[in-house]
Amino acid sequence: MDIVSWNVNGIRACVKKGTFFDYLDSKSPDILCVQEIKATVDQLEDHVINPTGYHSAWFPAQRPGYSGVAIFSKHKPINVVEGFGVDKFDAEGRVLSMEFDDFIVFSVYFPNGQMNEDRLAYKLDF
Repeated sequence: MDIVSWNVNGIRACVKKGTFFDYLDSKSPDILCVQEIKATVDQLEDHVINPTGYHSAWFPAQRPGYSGVAIFSKHKPINVVEGFGVDKFDAEGRVLSMEFDDFIVFSVYFPNGQMNEDRLAYKLDF
């Protein structure tokens, strides 16, 4: 099984450049976890939300244009869980999981702590 993690630094920009679908078409991973989607589902076209041959789950940040994660899987998951129950992290769309028969896969976007002391504390708390 081929599981890939990719920080796309904005799913809309990645799609516009062609790199997102070029990658899906050429590498065809079984599961693709993406971070820093910077978009909500209502900002995306259906072919991005549900690429042919994939099931997807999305967990965007509450703040527009910020962080967020998604998972694309060729296999239908048993369960999808958004976040991990800590409001200050879940508001930023940092953790998404898909459960399958034999394993659970997580797409996690870890915070950057380099901005200031508050964000460093946030990162260490995470």
